[in-house]
Amino acid sequence: MKTAVITDSASYLDKDLAQKYHITILPITVIFDHTEYQDGVNITSQEFLKMLAESPKLPTTSQVTMGQMQVAFDNLISEGYDEVICVNLSSGITTFYQNLVAYSREVTGIKVYPFDSKIASAGEADLALLAGKMALDGANAAEILPKLEQLRDSIHVCLVVDSLSHLQRTGRISNTSAFVGNLLKIKPILTFDNNGKIVPFAKERTMKSALNRIITTIQDSTAKIELPIRISVADANNPQLSEAWVTALHDRFPAASISTYQISPAITVHTGEKAMGVVWDLDWMNL
Repeated sequence: MKTAVITDSASYLDKDLAQKYHITILPITVIFDHTEYQDGVNITSQEFLKMLAESPKLPTTSQVTMGQMQVAFDNLISEGYDEVICVNLSSGITTFYQNLVAYSREVTGIKVYPFDSKIASAGEADLALLAGKMALDGANAAEILPKLEQLRDSIHVCLVVDSLSHLQRTGRISNTSAFVGNLLKIKPILTFDNNGKIVPFAKERTMKSALNRIITTIQDSTAKIELPIRISVADANNPQLSEAWVTALHDRFPAASISTYQISPAITVHTGEKAMGVVWDLDWMNL
């Protein structure tokens, strides 16, 4: 049994790691004033942020299509794969997972296993990497999926946005929440709930106090965990703050593996520039 893994560009998975673990990354479409770009293919994060600052109209996104999925399936079939695990963006913020579940029933030539990450960015990447590592070691979907569920259950995230206006406009958080947050000039901390939806978690006045809240939350949620943990810091064009947060997290959690990510254009459409995220979970390298 030969098992493949597919994810999408919202994971912002490092291309070298994707190649190492034979993971296919499909790009989400970013749309600027009727012009379409393939996330991570013909638009980089830096190019996207420059356009975001200069464009009079805010961009939108379009999820991976079933046509893109079918092309990927056909390629995998030609390479001799028997089954594929699809780790994709949370069903709480896109209908992709539901669409893929329905479409997968009609796919022939390869068995398709849709897996709802219920998360984005580094959490989604960690799930894809675990699946890729296990598949490369010879495991099949029946063995991989329970481990993915174990890892998904351990994932926590805190997302600090500079302004809620982007999330409000794209419908990822209610108008009332956005209005209150911007009115008070706070740094809202958001998270993903059990259904993979973005919900408010806490409110802080500064990025420094937001980080302190996140550190306390990590300590509380991992106090009884004996397995190694991984912490990922993601930023949307906020490299200096990312470096400072990594240093602080290293000091507080010296035994944890710490990774850094940029927040992909597909996610920055919703968060806006200068957003910061911290994801922590069981270390996929040790599962």
